[in-house]
Amino acid sequence: MALTTEALERIRSQLGTAATAAEQVSALRRAFPGLSVTRCDAGDIDTETPVLETTRFNLYLLDAADHCARVTADLSRATGLILAEKPKGAAP
Repeated sequence: MALTTEALERIRSQLGTAATAAEQVSALRRAFPGLSVTRCDAGDIDTETPVLETTRFNLYLLDAADHCARVTADLSRATGLILAEKPKGAAP
């Protein structure tokens, strides 16, 4: 499943809700059943640039199509989403 810019806007909209992080992960899994969805703390990924930032989350795209998994900015290569939750009170 290739992601589109429209899909990123749907994700941005979902991440703007007041749902808990666990509820966000569940909602994204339902909305994008072909993609893996992983949640972590924002500090776990501090050397990559997110493809999307909200007040509460940084979103990264995972490319695990080849031998090694890596973060990508290429929507067509994304096989998963990494939802990195920012600490409370962090700037967007």
